Amino acid sequence: MQTKSPAFDDIANLMTNAFGAAKGVGDEVRAAARARGDKFIADMDLVSRDEFEAVKMMASSASEEIVTLKAQVKKLETAVRSLKKAIK
Repeated sequence: MQTKSPAFDDIANLMTNAFGAAKGVGDEVRAAARARGDKFIADMDLVSRDEFEAVKMMASSASEEIVTLKAQVKKLETAVRSLKKAIK
């Protein structure tokens, strides 16, 4: 007596192949979507982390220099006022 049926084996093989094909298609779709997403991001012309950090440091340095220059201008304005009073 045979314990396996050839029809059931055929159906099982068919299902296994169908699931394998579906997984392959899913992987292809995922890869295509990732490639499209990468291209979209590349087309956005975003800056890199290094470029961002460099500009951030430049802005911080410029901000500190502005504070220093404002203090110097205030000091000079005070000196000019004192000179104007001394001349009058």
